[in-house]
Amino acid sequence: MLDYKLLEALTAVVEEGGFERAARRLNITQSAVSQRVRLLETTLGQPVLARTQPPSPTSAGTMLLRHARRVELLEAELGCEVQEATQAKGWRTLAVGINADSLATWFVAAVLPLVAQEGITFDVKSDDQERTQDLLRKGEVAGCVSTRETAIQGCRAVFLGVMRYHCACTPEFAERWFPAGLDLGAARLAPAVVFNRHDTVHDRFLSARLGESPLQAPRHHVPDSLRFVDFVLGGAGYGMIPHMQAIPPLAEGRLVDLAPGDALPVRLFWHCWNLESPLLDTLTRALLQSSRTELIQGQT
Repeated sequence: MLDYKLLEALTAVVEEGGFERAARRLNITQSAVSQRVRLLETTLGQPVLARTQPPSPTSAGTMLLRHARRVELLEAELGCEVQEATQAKGWRTLAVGINADSLATWFVAAVLPLVAQEGITFDVKSDDQERTQDLLRKGEVAGCVSTRETAIQGCRAVFLGVMRYHCACTPEFAERWFPAGLDLGAARLAPAVVFNRHDTVHDRFLSARLGESPLQAPRHHVPDSLRFVDFVLGGAGYGMIPHMQAIPPLAEGRLVDLAPGDALPVRLFWHCWNLESPLLDTLTRALLQSSRTELIQGQT
């Protein structure tokens, strides 16, 4: 049977990004943290951490982290049940991976009621919607919003809805760079705003619309959903903006849609551990309820 103090040390080192900060979190010495990690490796007969900067889990370490976080969730729920039976108030922490555009639009309103009603503190880890599932696979989160439809082993997936993206820019930008409309020649010259180097939304749209996406065209990389829109509104470039963020400036004339009626649909799914967990079930229901009103429900 695993010693959970050893797993606790491994988790702290990975989450805090080093042995020194892990020691402060656990209120023990750095040497004690190192000893616990070494003892865990001795017990398993293989390394659980790559001594990089910051330390990263090996494949065995990743499996242990995933197991440790599942146990933490179940123990937190058990503790809450005991506290409820004695009318004491308890809090449970839930780590989730949310794509940046959902975090900037509909996710927060969906989960805020759970904070007070269920006593949940959220540890939100944000990434591109095509990479959040990697957080779940590594055991860093209990659930994630992702574009990937297939559930990974030990997890379940449910369809949330479709988020539409508009190819938009300011009227002045359109007049300067796209005087004849959105065409391949202009796209090869016009500066674009892209979320990050892993984001494929921009390239998918241009490839579908124009036959290719000019990779040599100038690009701003702005990995923040709100500042992304600010860049487009400021005339720095054109970019793919989620429907909920695009509608107000489009209606006010501060932005124009370069491809009216041709928004890019991106299907979103909620993935979470396949556990008998009332907490995960409650969160799943809240997300589904919110997505029914905030996202398009057809399998576009």
